[in-house]
Amino acid sequence: MSATGKDLALRGITKLFSGFTAVDDLDLHVPAGSFFALLGPSGCGKSTTLRMVAGLEHPTRGRILIGDDDVTGTKAHQREVNTVFQSYALFPHLSVLENVAFGLRRRKVPDALGRAAKVLDLVELGHLAQRRPAQLSGGQQQRVALARAVVNEPHVLLLDEPLGALDMKLRRQMQAELKQIQQEVGITFIHVTHDQEEALTMADTVAVMNAGRIEQIGPPGELYDLPRTAFVANFLGKSNLFEAEVVDAAGSQGLTVQFGETTCRLAAERTVQQQGRIVVGIRPEKIVLTRAGRRPADAQADWTRVTGGRVRDVAYTGVSTEYEVEVPGAGSLTVFSQNLRTEVIGPGTEVDLWWEDANLFGLAGGSDTEAGVEEL
Repeated sequence: MSATGKDLALRGITKLFSGFTAVDDLDLHVPAGSFFALLGPSGCGKSTTLRMVAGLEHPTRGRILIGDDDVTGTKAHQREVNTVFQSYALFPHLSVLENVAFGLRRRKVPDALGRAAKVLDLVELGHLAQRRPAQLSGGQQQRVALARAVVNEPHVLLLDEPLGALDMKLRRQMQAELKQIQQEVGITFIHVTHDQEEALTMADTVAVMNAGRIEQIGPPGELYDLPRTAFVANFLGKSNLFEAEVVDAAGSQGLTVQFGETTCRLAAERTVQQQGRIVVGIRPEKIVLTRAGRRPADAQADWTRVTGGRVRDVAYTGVSTEYEVEVPGAGSLTVFSQNLRTEVIGPGTEVDLWWEDANLFGLAGGSDTEAGVEEL
């Protein structure tokens, strides 16, 4: 294929529906040929943003540019954009090959069937070209829908929750395949999802959306390791967030913060606030749990030890055991302990928690520590 992606730029995009602000003054730049994810909960504005890029909705204010072309006022069919939906929307009466070639034939593109066959080979479905959609599995139908979009060689390909209808095993398989296909064809992919694992696994860059705005944008590892708001910390995985006081901000090793009887170090570049009362965070898998008075075998001299903890609840999850621990001055903290044939510590047990201060991050004081926590 000769497809190449183009940059996508959104400048001051706002979308109002009867007084409700679905997207609020959004600025975004997606580099050509990248795999970009818009991640957020239902109702955050990500699908509305995608529909505006596709031309299915028009912004109340702002501009949309694909490459150097301002497409804000153009209709959907005039844009070099294709969309893959969760529903697949395949034609049941056409073969797989005819489904993929449908758009090419409508535009009277030469050798439509030949081009469609090449793209089917790309998604590893060439051997099923003559089957009907009803004879395919969900994952195979999703590949057909992807092939039908890719064959048109759009500059931007939009994916709206494309894996939502698949079971977990197939979804994970398709995540790897989608990423590989994107790298092969070079099209700019914009992937909308509420699934954190999808975004982290596939995207080069992730934008976390909340209430019509972008909370934080960056590479997946950066967003996970160094969230800048409580919403991002909680929505992108799970975080322990608790209040602490900055007791020394002048040290060469960073800030000294205190909660309860525990003091620890927080690197200045890893916190958005450097004085007063702040919110400190650490991921559950970055904490080591031991019975009270014991030290982890691999603990270093500079690790922080938090004493006085008591196990409230224990949940076995297969790969790890999840502990809820009540900690003086911090409240309830979650610990993920990998199951390496170690003993399971039962509820009521007194424990110590250990961590490397380099894994801490700091948020603004007064942050809502429950922001971004998904309701069951």
